[in-house]
Amino acid sequence: MMKVDKIHQLAMSDNGFVFDPLTGYSYNVNETGRFILKCMNEGKNKDEIIHCLLEEFEVELDLAENDMNYFISQLSVYQLI
Repeated sequence: MMKVDKIHQLAMSDNGFVFDPLTGYSYNVNETGRFILKCMNEGKNKDEIIHCLLEEFEVELDLAENDMNYFISQLSVYQLI
């Protein structure tokens, strides 16, 4: 299970700018990253987010899983989860 407490505190713009008010750091995410963060804020788990990626972007399961796993690893690197 992902710990998403910090994700809920991020400020996100429609153009992919993400600001962490706790650290003062800012990040840029692409459309897929913005979509995943939105899903996380809605309380969706990893499997639900992958299903949403399949529907929203009409991609293959392997690509959706790879994108999700990579994004989660990046969130972990930046200590956001």
